[in-house]
Amino acid sequence: MRRYKKVAVGGTFDQLHLGHRALLKKAFELGDLVLIGITTDEMVKALRKPHEAASYYERRRELEEFLRCQNWHVRAQFYPLDDPYGPTLTKGDLNAIVVSKETEYTAKEINQLRQNTGLNPLDIIVIDMVLAEDSIPISTTRIRSKEIDREGRVLTLNRKQKVFSKVSHQHKQQMFLAFGEMR
Repeated sequence: MRRYKKVAVGGTFDQLHLGHRALLKKAFELGDLVLIGITTDEMVKALRKPHEAASYYERRRELEEFLRCQNWHVRAQFYPLDDPYGPTLTKGDLNAIVVSKETEYTAKEINQLRQNTGLNPLDIIVIDMVLAEDSIPISTTRIRSKEIDREGRVLTLNRKQKVFSKVSHQHKQQMFLAFGEMR
């Protein structure tokens, strides 16, 4: 597996969950230094998420605590994100970006914008969405609605999920790729 000098990763990181941890793990496996963009409170409001989110400082504190436990904190730099791009459009020495399938389009957009300004494109490393035990991707929305916990364990099933639980894993993945998160 190729190693990079500087890797970027970003997100809201609310209710730090198994999917977030997988994204971060991949970034730290690949990068000597990992630039972590965390959406600001203003950006969270602009995203119009269907739930509340912890404050920037709470999210950053939880993230720092996780990184300390993994002994990754010494290889991390934090950046507040007021837009989807953060330092990826200004840091010419970045080599790669780690994203989930859900945000791959943003990485492609970043590369287009980098090329427009004369910066080299980033290698894009895409990780699969981490599935909960019901084979539906883990998300903060699902955690905040108490459907699952941060490890992806099912807490409650709504009507759609009861029907969806009868669909094969392969079909669920095809449906997710076609339609996004099923709620």
